[in-house]
Amino acid sequence: MKPAARMVYLIDDDVDVRDALALLLRTMGFAAKAFASVQAFLERPNARPDGCVVADIRMPGTSGLQLLERMAAEVERMPTVIITGHGDVAACRRAFKAGAVDFLTKPIDEQVLLEAIEAGFAALDEHWRTQAARAGREALLAKLTQREREILDLVADGLSTKEIARALDVSPRTIETHRANIAEKLGAGSVAEMVRIALEG
Repeated sequence: MKPAARMVYLIDDDVDVRDALALLLRTMGFAAKAFASVQAFLERPNARPDGCVVADIRMPGTSGLQLLERMAAEVERMPTVIITGHGDVAACRRAFKAGAVDFLTKPIDEQVLLEAIEAGFAALDEHWRTQAARAGREALLAKLTQREREILDLVADGLSTKEIARALDVSPRTIETHRANIAEKLGAGSVAEMVRIALEG
């Protein structure tokens, strides 16, 4: 089965720019949806953070820069490329501060735009990989009992088996048993791996 094309959302009040960029992106294998305003983009059906945004900086109503700053506050943000025919240093700085992938001036260099979009998707892929890895670690940690989690935290703090036993007023052998159970539940082959899961989970 053919994989779904990557989605790029084009937001520009200039219909000629929208049509030209949409054609370019489709030619290059992307899916493209075009919007004449930020409001139309925000009101799209089944809105999900599932693509890359290319937005003009100046438009009637909400600007591309305001959209970028709004999305910067969201947990699931979309990579955004800002395009403009009226670029200035202050706007450029503001865009990058809000997390823009790139800030491009019109007329747009097609290759530079495509590279910026690819960079945006690369960042999005890395975000999802990080989220998936974190969810995996959290699922492993959820298998531990309260006492096992307590012991794991002390291991991560650098305490030895004897030190943990003294701190919890139990025998070292009990701690060793707990540590073996923790390692099995986490699928950890070493103390270092146990500590990494504890710290990153």
